[in-house]
Amino acid sequence: MAGLLNIGTSFIPSSSTSKLLRYPSSLPPANRNNPSNRTLIQAKIREIFMPALSSTMTEGKIVSWVKSEGDKLAKGESVVVVESDKADMDVETFYDGYLAAIMVEEGGVAAVGSAIALLAETEEEIAEARSKANSSSSSSSSSSSSSASSSTVASKPPQEKTPEAVASSPAPSLSKQASAPSVVAASSVHPASEGGKRIVASPYAKKLAKELKVDLGSLVGSGPMGRIVAKDVEAAAAAAVLTESPKPAASPAPSPAKVSTTPGIELGTVVPFTTMQGAVSRNMVQSLTVPTFRVGYTITTDALDQLYKKIKSKGVTMTALLAKATALALVKHPVVNSSCRDGKSFTYNSSINIAVAVAMDGGLITPVLQDADKLDIYSLSRKWKELVDKARAKQLQPHEYNTGTFTLSNLGMFGVDRFDAILPPGTGAIMAVGASQPTVVATKDGRIGMKSQMQVNVTADHRIIYGADLAAFLQTLANIIEDPKDLTF
Repeated sequence: MAGLLNIGTSFIPSSSTSKLLRYPSSLPPANRNNPSNRTLIQAKIREIFMPALSSTMTEGKIVSWVKSEGDKLAKGESVVVVESDKADMDVETFYDGYLAAIMVEEGGVAAVGSAIALLAETEEEIAEARSKANSSSSSSSSSSSSSASSSTVASKPPQEKTPEAVASSPAPSLSKQASAPSVVAASSVHPASEGGKRIVASPYAKKLAKELKVDLGSLVGSGPMGRIVAKDVEAAAAAAVLTESPKPAASPAPSPAKVSTTPGIELGTVVPFTTMQGAVSRNMVQSLTVPTFRVGYTITTDALDQLYKKIKSKGVTMTALLAKATALALVKHPVVNSSCRDGKSFTYNSSINIAVAVAMDGGLITPVLQDADKLDIYSLSRKWKELVDKARAKQLQPHEYNTGTFTLSNLGMFGVDRFDAILPPGTGAIMAVGASQPTVVATKDGRIGMKSQMQVNVTADHRIIYGADLAAFLQTLANIIEDPKDLTF
């Protein structure tokens, strides 16, 4: 699904004509409105800027250029895939033109607002645009520090191209600052041009393929929409090892330096953060500024387990059941769904949006089930599956991962019985859910019995939520889970 993105486009006047309406400052206001007194300047070559794809984005990484230098662009065509802090966005052109010069290669990082490419209105001006790009690169390399409007270029092999967004318009523009709107879609596509064929693979899968020397063009992806993911590359590498004929003893192949048992990880290497890991790191450091406290609770899950067995075949997930139960409890305890962002006030959020932590290659993301209290369990489960697929493919739109009001983190599927979670900035509480396990308990009549129980631990912002608030919320949550009849309505 595409969204509109306003990309500031700087016009570079060509030597031939111009294109911006300018009014001579010496003319009185009345005369400035006279069409005969307007100077028509046509800017045929434009700078394409790195777009801001989220409110927290300060720089973007070029995942891949969909188009090559010299390609003609038509309105609505994808031009470049940009990696923000949480997702890869497929940026499309809103205007026609020619991609004249790419200034940031694939894998390169550029600050938001810096130039990453030049776009020419006509084919004749491509050479002039490339000349301008070359001169710009030369001046940037001779300077010790680049300005905010210059692009940051990362060294990459020549066959790998780079970054960015689009925009070329034959229509005159009224202001030099006027931004050309561009359509943006979160995309699972990480296209690599090989022989004219587009290969759809995750960034980690592409990196892994290079390390393991696996040809991506020979793989069939198992991810959403046929996308190649890391496990596909690992499987291909393992298969290649099994089918390889043994080498003669006299001339053994040189073995690589220390390599771990996990494919694609070389021990002793220093690995820089990915864009997503950098965003997670900043959020975690920011969370340390919030005074938090933790409250644990034991909940019996026998009734919930029975309900899950009955409706699992209809596509209902345990995550959806827990999210629904949490949302219904938050309806009765709105302070636990509140948030404090300025340290001076807090907001009773009008919607109950349950964010659920999902691990993915090289990071963590929290897809959001919006209005979880209002959706039925079947719709909620379908929505959750859709969000997970989009998260794995890095297709989530910003509103699908940054609008949570309460967060769930579940490690029960790994057998973890209890843990504490770190509070995400801008939210009031996060609940860590452990595994449901058979437990020997004493019954009310003094006998010994067996029940399935799980531990939940809530971390909350102590500026706005107090111990009694969490205790009351957890009691309500336990009542809903232990008698889950309301979850299916």
